[in-house]
Amino acid sequence: MSWELFTRIVDQVTNIARVVMHGVGEPMLVKNLPDMIRYLKTRGTYVLFNTNGTLMQPKRFHDLIDTGLDELRVSLDAADRETYAKIRGKDFFNRIVRDVGKFTAYQKQEGATTPRVSLWLTGLKQTVEQLPEFVRLAARMGVTDVHLQRLVFDEIGYGKATAANSLFESTEEAERQAIEAAEEVARSLGVTLDASGATEPGLSLKRQDDRAWATCRRPWSLMYFTAHGRALPCCIAPFSLRGYSNYTLGDATQQDLRDIWNGPAYRVFRTSLLSDAPPAPCQNCGMRWSL
Repeated sequence: MSWELFTRIVDQVTNIARVVMHGVGEPMLVKNLPDMIRYLKTRGTYVLFNTNGTLMQPKRFHDLIDTGLDELRVSLDAADRETYAKIRGKDFFNRIVRDVGKFTAYQKQEGATTPRVSLWLTGLKQTVEQLPEFVRLAARMGVTDVHLQRLVFDEIGYGKATAANSLFESTEEAERQAIEAAEEVARSLGVTLDASGATEPGLSLKRQDDRAWATCRRPWSLMYFTAHGRALPCCIAPFSLRGYSNYTLGDATQQDLRDIWNGPAYRVFRTSLLSDAPPAPCQNCGMRWSL
């Protein structure tokens, strides 16, 4: 996102409580990212982003702390080099583990309590049995927060993101045992282990409501913009249905945020979300991913 578009959006909201600076793509590729974080922190905004960790070089450590960033989420998705290469298709595992470990050590050296660093593993049939070792790895890296992330996929599937690899509503006994073992390991090491959208990992993999979309309040509580200014209902939409035209609610390069928020596209979307026939990207929300 350009600096001009970023400030155009931010300056229209007087009190922004929380900004999540990730969506599609790697935030640390954005040249102005440190300045964007500082711009938000002058407004008292809670700021976080998710990174794949490949750009966590020591030369960036000072900025990550100095900006006032509140939370740094690292998606590692495996507990060893071989599995990481199979899931991610790249051989970056050792580098990420090394650099994130160096960052947490640097934080301790500097007496910095933020950003709060967490490690994330996407729950796949191929990786869930690694969860206990993933927790141990996090502890060795100096990370005390671990999250089991539910897999997101659409009808067609892409790479590993397919129904066949999903744990949701298809968790087997060995996989349940791996989650329970990981919870025990976490307790013994002082690591917090939970899942996105749930207090504990086991719960996040079970169906809670056949109309799970109806409990979502995102269209009433937040706005999400792509790097090019498209207003979308949430960050999950691009992964749940292909074709931005199916769920674009406005354009921040052409419209004021108030006009987008109160516009016909948003109103129709909200009405549909409360019905038994929700918008297409929301139809399986709570089934393929966490609310």
